Amino acid sequence: MQDQFEGNAGQGISPHYSTYFRTLILFAAAGTLATAIEWSSPWHLDKLLTAGTSVFLLLYCAFAQFLLYKSRNKKAYKTRRTLSFIDTVLVGITIALANFGMLPSLLFITMVQLNALTQGGGRKWFEQNTGLLVGVVLGYLMHRPALLINADLSISTLSLIGILAYLCAYAFFTHRQIGKLKEANQLLSTEQRVNKMRSYKLSKYLPQRLWRSVTTGDEEALTTQRKLLTVFFSDIKDFSQLTEELEAETFTLLLNNYLSEMARIAGQYGGTIDKFIGDAVMVVFGDDASKGPKSDALRCVAMALAMRKRVREMKQEWYNKGISRPLQVRMGVNTGYCTVGIFGTANYQSYTVMGTHVNLASRLEGAAQPGEILISHETWAMIKHTVMCRDKGHITVKGISTPVKVYQVTDLRKNLGGQQSYLEEHAPGFSMHLDLDKIRNYDKVKVLQSLEKATSSLKSKVII
Repeated sequence: MQDQFEGNAGQGISPHYSTYFRTLILFAAAGTLATAIEWSSPWHLDKLLTAGTSVFLLLYCAFAQFLLYKSRNKKAYKTRRTLSFIDTVLVGITIALANFGMLPSLLFITMVQLNALTQGGGRKWFEQNTGLLVGVVLGYLMHRPALLINADLSISTLSLIGILAYLCAYAFFTHRQIGKLKEANQLLSTEQRVNKMRSYKLSKYLPQRLWRSVTTGDEEALTTQRKLLTVFFSDIKDFSQLTEELEAETFTLLLNNYLSEMARIAGQYGGTIDKFIGDAVMVVFGDDASKGPKSDALRCVAMALAMRKRVREMKQEWYNKGISRPLQVRMGVNTGYCTVGIFGTANYQSYTVMGTHVNLASRLEGAAQPGEILISHETWAMIKHTVMCRDKGHITVKGISTPVKVYQVTDLRKNLGGQQSYLEEHAPGFSMHLDLDKIRNYDKVKVLQSLEKATSSLKSKVII
């Protein structure tokens, strides 16, 4: 009857509580029958039947616990259900043998309903009430009791004590269970916060689409497919030589600073960082939250321009930190159909982009000059009305049999001409970059004074 507590072991509740409850209710039933016997009268069949049933209840209680101890796994669940049904049958027999005394009957019936309702589900309620009805019918057929409106006081008192003891034990158990559930809930909340933090940290190492699909359980969306993508590659020229010249701490700081800035800019323009390969960066547009091929290509080229601009600004920052070698970045962009999906083995897999057009973007980056952005004809055709490009003719790249027509990105058309917002000039002993979008009104006079002072000094200086 107490299989409702089968899941409590996992909550930190002792699984022996069901044993205690069965013992209490069966002892109450046995005591009720023992009290109903008129011990001073001669022995007859009904008296023997009632006394035998009382003894049987005690023996059954021990035997039931032995069966539960021996049962394991799936058999344990079936055993608990069977014993629960037998419990209610025996309670029904007890009610009949006690001559349907009003108070004992009401108390035992209340106990059955309590168990049925706390276990939950219509099936449990039906099973236990069916067992109770079967027991009442069997007891009636065996005993043919006389219906008693007013039961003997001793019978009613013993039944009441037994049932009250059962209810008190049940209330104590419920209190303990609620306390354990509160502890489990607090532990679960703590684990959820920890898992959220771990998930956030993990998102830094995975493409956003892959991380989102895994955390939401939508791995089926990661099927391999062909997509029209714009792929971006960049790396730092002579980076290997730089690693030999710098101390490990300085090198780590510089590389992490560079990659952080590139990742920040990629995120601003909606690109998905596919991977970092040393100082090289691979960004994909069109796989996640695509706004159309033309928009993807334009955002990718605008990102490349923003990265080039930021690298020029960072050169001065690095120079002030003692890195005299000017770091220059090469970039390549290509648009075409690529294969997107999960590749690898059963033990190690990677979500990435593959195909000829990915290789072409990498080759364009390798063919670019320091500070140059090379794009393919396919990309140029999508962004030519918004971005000013210079025709570089055809180049031969490794892995592609025919020459590839390429273009050099100059700048966004809105930034050119009289409305140009960014100026940059470099010469031996001279370096200047002017970003009008970042100069604040209250710094304008200061900047003009600095330029006038520099102009005056340069004009008065006699250079031999």
